[in-house]
Amino acid sequence: MGLEQKLGNMGVITTTLETAINWGRTNAMWPMLFGLACCAMEMISTVMPNNDMSRFGMELMRASPRQSDLMIVAGRVSRKMAPVLRRLYDQMPEPKWVIAMGDCASCGGVFNNYAIVQGVDEVVPVDVYVAGCPPRPEALMHGILTLHEKVKREKIKDWA
Repeated sequence: MGLEQKLGNMGVITTTLETAINWGRTNAMWPMLFGLACCAMEMISTVMPNNDMSRFGMELMRASPRQSDLMIVAGRVSRKMAPVLRRLYDQMPEPKWVIAMGDCASCGGVFNNYAIVQGVDEVVPVDVYVAGCPPRPEALMHGILTLHEKVKREKIKDWA
């Protein structure tokens, strides 16, 4: 019994260029780890077999900004670390996305003082915020899926 008999006459599959490119971008994101505090432990645990980020094509956390297109900022960012964060973001190739993981990365958390940046959106543009102190690995997975939905809605005219 051939494949044609099992599937029937399916015809031609059509799609748009936007859909094909956005599908490729969502299924091949390479995250760069930027763990600064306790949120980093939860970020690392999302790669473990219990959560298995490799289902989404993210089995390798990159340490180099030139090989990654997703920056996950996990933890509090000090004023001294902010220029380093910006430099790493600038070294990432286009297109690039940022997830702020945890309350400290999102809004400074309980550290309301002069030494901590009150949200990494002061330094780099953030696409998705993941709430929690520290957020569970499931929350980070939800943030990644939210980012995937955002990328799937991108249009060619917005790429320039």
